[in-house]
Amino acid sequence: MQRAPLDPARLKAALASRWARVEVVADTESTNADLLAAGGPDRSLLAAEHQVAGRGRFDRRWSSPPRAGLTFSVLLRPAVPFAAWGWLPLLSGLALHEAVDEVTGVATSLKWPNDLLANPDGGKLAGILAQTAGDAVVVGIGLNVETCADELPVETATSLALAGAGDVDRTDLLIAIARHIDARVAQWSDCGGDPAACGAATAYRAACSTIGRAVRVTHGAAEERRGVAVDVDELGRLVLDTDSGEQRVAAGDVEHLRPA
Repeated sequence: MQRAPLDPARLKAALASRWARVEVVADTESTNADLLAAGGPDRSLLAAEHQVAGRGRFDRRWSSPPRAGLTFSVLLRPAVPFAAWGWLPLLSGLALHEAVDEVTGVATSLKWPNDLLANPDGGKLAGILAQTAGDAVVVGIGLNVETCADELPVETATSLALAGAGDVDRTDLLIAIARHIDARVAQWSDCGGDPAACGAATAYRAACSTIGRAVRVTHGAAEERRGVAVDVDELGRLVLDTDSGEQRVAAGDVEHLRPA
């Protein structure tokens, strides 16, 4: 299947005023690993047309056919207290949600902490993995854009094309995502990492379809919690109302439970 490549020149021209480094490569094992190894200035972006050893949260494999989606990482050096960094993956998910709506019109929501879902209760469009190294955070995003049904890695996944987006210019979409990430991170940084003061907390709650749902949260083979997700706190943790009282979850797999 012939798919149009990203346009590196157009990406660099559009983002050069705010992004210190913008690069597109044909193949790599992992854009996250590459940026973590190379370091680089704040607001570095590396996109790959094909990632052969991509990983998601909890070391799960992430795969996509060449040029079918967007596979990229950004390196950020947040000038805010380390305790606030837990909001960076959520900010990235929020920026992704906003950019996809802006460019494609596809209705999406966020499953805590940062999976992008096609609405209503649709498949997973994108996942995000954040990793830290010293004073840097690398945020990797894998978004299914033109992926066909028979190319999806799991039955719970979907793509923008399958969700009705029509023809999507991947270069335009990546420009929009980078601009929204930059804007959200800049607002958050200007407020000292306070998600409420910069408006991110309110925007995230509005976009998050986990809040208000009965959920099951697992972390590893032995740990499981059930309850109603009622909020996301100032550190980005999911707040659960459980039979044993309020609990706050910093990491885990969330399953949205349907009413009995």
